[in-house]
Amino acid sequence: MSVIRVLPDLLINQIAAGEVVERPASALKELLENSVDAAANEIAVTLMQGGIKQLRVADDGIGIVAEELALALARHATSKIATLDDLESVNSLGFRGEALASIAAVSRLSLISRRRGERHAWKVEAAGSDVTGLQPAALESGTAVEVQDLYFNTPARRKFLKSEATEYGHCEEMFRRLALSRTDISFTLQHNGRKIWQLPAGPMERRAATLLGDEFAAASVILDERAGSLRLWGMASLPGFSRGGRDAQYFYVNGRFVRDKLIAHAIREAYKDILHNDRHPAFALFLEIDPEGVDVNVHPTKIEVRFRDARAIHQFIYHALNKALSAPIRARHESTAAPMAEPTHQASFANYPRQQAMPLGVAERTDLYATMFGRIGRPEVALPTEAAPEIPPLGFALGQLHGVYILAQNAKGLVIVDMHAAHERVTYEKLKAALDNRVVAMQPLLIPVSFHAGALDVVVAEEHAAAFSALGFDIAMLSPTTLAVRALPALLQDADPVLLARDLLKELREFGADRVLAERRNELLATLACHASVRANRKLAVPEMNALLREMEATERADQCNHGRPTWREISMEELDRLFMRGK
Repeated sequence: MSVIRVLPDLLINQIAAGEVVERPASALKELLENSVDAAANEIAVTLMQGGIKQLRVADDGIGIVAEELALALARHATSKIATLDDLESVNSLGFRGEALASIAAVSRLSLISRRRGERHAWKVEAAGSDVTGLQPAALESGTAVEVQDLYFNTPARRKFLKSEATEYGHCEEMFRRLALSRTDISFTLQHNGRKIWQLPAGPMERRAATLLGDEFAAASVILDERAGSLRLWGMASLPGFSRGGRDAQYFYVNGRFVRDKLIAHAIREAYKDILHNDRHPAFALFLEIDPEGVDVNVHPTKIEVRFRDARAIHQFIYHALNKALSAPIRARHESTAAPMAEPTHQASFANYPRQQAMPLGVAERTDLYATMFGRIGRPEVALPTEAAPEIPPLGFALGQLHGVYILAQNAKGLVIVDMHAAHERVTYEKLKAALDNRVVAMQPLLIPVSFHAGALDVVVAEEHAAAFSALGFDIAMLSPTTLAVRALPALLQDADPVLLARDLLKELREFGADRVLAERRNELLATLACHASVRANRKLAVPEMNALLREMEATERADQCNHGRPTWREISMEELDRLFMRGK
């Protein structure tokens, strides 16, 4: 017969440690969060053997008074909350009061602290269930926690740890997460006696460039959007800097790193129209929200959250990120936005400098639009003239390469444009805008184009005449096996009417008008735009090339074609000089 008994405190803490301290990186996370909550300006991390042999976190925070050092190692002892109301509006990273007790239960732990204003430091030590009394110690300021021989008293747990290199990799990732979230704090990381990272306090873009790479920083947009009490700010990569995995995705809610399905879906939707196939974006994004609007007490590791108004959060993140990624090339180039307001928990971005205009002595300047662009209207951004000699972001056309690429010169160097991919995006965005505004201009054909159609296609054409009309098509039945295209969208008038009609009939036949005009609208418009775009090996005059460059600069998402591939690349003069070894 089984007997119900109360478990001893050590076993309770060891069980809790299985949830809170999964590996050295888990312990490091808890200790780093404690240092941040202690208002530290400097945090130093020292690891030995991937954190298995030794893990030490020292900070210059406010410290712990001597009388409370032993209490800090007790389970459910915390200075972060005291009531249920506190729990429902948590603004600190830690609050459970489990971390130190759990770590101490499965390691040899030393806790040294010197409260600001005190004459010297004090220390307590723990090894499993054994806790020493208070002892004087040497420490200049703040708190230092040293964890040795993790899982020394739970060998079954220790054998599940991976190699030193693997455990160190997890620790470094945890260090990176905290360092990205608080760029107003300086961080250092040492491993096996070698200094790995030394990160001084500074602006966000500098920290992001250091931890995520200069290439990420150069290929990212800076965003700062607000709606009521919500704010989303940070850096998000343009599709040209995509990754094969999600290893460079950092999202924070009130300074806390989280992984959340709702947030992940909103971000995927924002990139859906511009990211190629199974590629993933990189980002460091920060959501600020009223603490009462988010529940952080969902999981022991605090990596999951639950929002009070999940739909509103999803829409806000999607629209804020979509707006930043949709900015036309010229708008990004000319951005002179005021500095972002300082977040409550960390330093903000510096402004990007505006590129200065340079005289351009080559390439033809023109105010002429070639036939392919003239009849569908000018873009909002006019071509430069002698009175306004500013060099536009994509420069001026020099010529064509093998009928595929446009070569242009801008202030930085050489610009190479895939003319079909670029024109495809321009046409696609115009089709979307026209359909959104319900003003799809229809171009009647002088001579209707007839084609053979199956009985089902004829039925579809008759049943969905309104959907065809909304998309700018007029398709009529001539006989039980023949349809005729009598009008096309004006934006697509140079495309093959039969190919367009067959693609549209196929979509309506398979998915129905409601789905085609709603969830599959963009896929359909992308296909139609592809048919209408300039083809490879088509010779363009310089005025036509410049017209396309100006259209791109004024078009949203013009950096990628409709399939997520890049439409243009820039090679700076510095890169060209290195290529030709100039100055060597």
